[in-house]
This record gives sequence, C-alpha cells and structure tokens, in this order.
Amino acid sequence: MRLYRNLLSVLVIFCLSGPVGLALAQTQTPPPPKKNCGPDHAILYKRACALLDTAEKKLKGRYVAEAKAQLKEANSLFSILVKECGQDQRQRLLTDKEVQQEAVNKKLAADALAQSERLMQSAAAKEKKSQEAENQGKKEESVSLQRQAKGEYELAHTQSIKAGIYSLRNQQLIFRFLVR
Repeated sequence: MRLYRNLLSVLVIFCLSGPVGLALAQTQTPPPPKKNCGPDHAILYKRACALLDTAEKKLKGRYVAEAKAQLKEANSLFSILVKECGQDQRQRLLTDKEVQQEAVNKKLAADALAQSERLMQSAAAKEKKSQEAENQGKKEESVSLQRQAKGEYELAHTQSIKAGIYSLRNQQLIFRFLVR
C-alpha cells in the first residue's frame, strides 16, 4: 500500500511539473535569428583572396603547379563561404559596377576555358600524328610533334587555371560584404 502511495506521489509530481515546465518554456522569448557569417568568415575570405592573388602571380611567373595548388586552396575556402554564408550573400545585391565586373570575369573565364579545350584537342591530334610518324619510321618528325603536343598541353593547363582564377574572382566580388 505504501508503495502505491509513493508511486502515486511521484506520478502526481511528474504530471504537475510537466505542464508548468511547458508553460515556462512558452513564456520565454525566442532567441534572435542566428547570423550565419561572422569574423571567422571574414578571415577565410581574406585568406582566399590572398591565395587567389598569389595564384595569379605564380601563374604569370610560370609556376603552374604552385598556382594550381593556391587556386585549389582558394576554391576550398570559397566553397566553405558558399556553404556557410550563402544565405547572407543571397540577401545582398551587387552594385552595377560589380555586376559589370562579374560579366567580364565570366566572359574571360569562358574564353580561357574554350582556348584550353581547343589546345587540348590540338595537342591530342599532334600526339596522334606523332605516333603515326613514329610508326612510319619518321623519328625526327615524331619527336617534333611530341614536343609541340607537350607545349600545347601545358598551355591548355595554364588556360584552365586562368579560367579558375576568373571564376573565383566572381566569388571574391560576391563575398566582399564580409570585410565591409
């Protein structure tokens, strides 16, 4: 009998505390909406921009592998910003000057990518001709075509990196609000 009273007491206390707890929870004010971007994101943005500038300088200095590595890291940082600050970015409108620059960057990226693709096709064709020349016993012609193909592959690679730089310059424009 005593066990039933204790159990009944616990049950009554539990039932009474539930609605009171709910009532208290409902009277509290909701927390302010969380802002997605903060000072850490501004640091990421600055780092990504610095990497982009470095990649461009490395590419001009013909350090293609280093430029590619810098570009890859900058792309990774901008991807984080897109993921974590995309909501804030969508609320911001670009200025007319930024819209124009974005269009220029898109065109430059498309042109560089198209040139890269043309160079790749040309290099592949020269490589094929080189193989045919080698099969015919024309060693000098084969070597010459192979060198040309290698040069075109390298130029194509450089152009694809340039296209990536132009594309990320648009990300730089879009997320500039982080440092203002």
